[in-house]
Amino acid sequence: MSKKNLSLSTQQKVRKSLSSRYKKETLFQYFGLSSLSVGIIFLVIFFYSVLSQGFSAFTQTYISLKVDFSDNLVVKNNKIDSIDSNFDAIIRSALRERFPEVNNRRDRRELYKLISIGAVYQLIDHLDMSPGDVGSREILSFPTSSDVDMYVKGNIDRKLDESKRTISNNQMMWIDELVEKGEIKMKFNSALFSNGDSREPELAGIYSALKGSFLMLFITLIVSFPVGIAAAIYLEEFAPKNKISDLIEVNINNLAAVPSIVFGLLGLAVFINWFGIPRSSPLVGGLVLSLLTLPVIIISSRAAITAIPPSIKEAALGVGASHMQVVAHHILPLAFPGMLTGAIIGMSRALGESAPLLMIGMVAFIVDIPSVITDPSSALPVQIYLWADSPERAFAERTSAAIIILLGFLLTMNLLAIYLRKKFERKW
Repeated sequence: MSKKNLSLSTQQKVRKSLSSRYKKETLFQYFGLSSLSVGIIFLVIFFYSVLSQGFSAFTQTYISLKVDFSDNLVVKNNKIDSIDSNFDAIIRSALRERFPEVNNRRDRRELYKLISIGAVYQLIDHLDMSPGDVGSREILSFPTSSDVDMYVKGNIDRKLDESKRTISNNQMMWIDELVEKGEIKMKFNSALFSNGDSREPELAGIYSALKGSFLMLFITLIVSFPVGIAAAIYLEEFAPKNKISDLIEVNINNLAAVPSIVFGLLGLAVFINWFGIPRSSPLVGGLVLSLLTLPVIIISSRAAITAIPPSIKEAALGVGASHMQVVAHHILPLAFPGMLTGAIIGMSRALGESAPLLMIGMVAFIVDIPSVITDPSSALPVQIYLWADSPERAFAERTSAAIIILLGFLLTMNLLAIYLRKKFERKW
């Protein structure tokens, strides 16, 4: 075979090989784009589902009623006695005055159900702030029950049979009349951010869970951040390279992949059963989440230390600095932005964890707002879990709203990590 024919044969093989390679690369790109598209589609569906269900929870339906403060109030020592005063009777009297045609006892019971039981507490707060209203008639707005709220927001189909609705035909008629005359209005649902948990959906709020989450994150930060940085510096700069340090490194990497519920079991056994820390408290929750975030902080801190050019360390040692001075004055300041970024990412992971908190009793029904780190408390992910398990339709709305708030905090923490990395990052 001549050299010319051999050259042509080689060129044909190369072209065929290149053609096959290009086809495989194109097919791989199509697979990658398809996977990315599917992921984006599911993400859009998730956000649409959560936003469409939870956005309405940020508003609440209120009914305006003319309230008579001349009866059913007991005044002692120029102060209203909230125990002996009949605030329920005041609200019911205002409803009967608004609908004088309702005389049947059964219909009146349905009429009273238009107003939330939380209206009594609102009435007490109003008189505490405005005691001069005693003996007068005032127009006040009261929150409706969750069923009325769902009906006004269009979440209850009025075409269904009365037996399949939580709103009766009479209640629908009264609500339509109030809407027509402008006596029902939608207002910002401040109770969602100022109340604790409640059995009544219209009174349930996230304040207790939100404060509990922040207290836990505070405990997690002050425990895991300094310990994680100290462990990373020791392992990277001072620990001898032997089998023991290798075993420690392997265990740290393995702990980062351990299911979070295992840390909950560890916290239950050590912090509660051994040390006697109160269950359901932000203190024990923060300690458990510290165990969860420590591996993440250690690994990210070590990565930040190894990213520093060796020439900086060698130059400091060359001018007579001790090893400790090199670490304190050069390595730690340069690696701190990366350490801080890893800590924020670890904290954002801890904020969204619920499994370890379930094991230490934070799944309990907590109404009171925690004031110190040893008070019983809940957490935002656990609150979402509890509301998702409730059968009422209004709790599904509040579950989505709590998810939106949680996602907002997670997004904020991740954006903060990106900002800090870009702001303090140094390039060599």
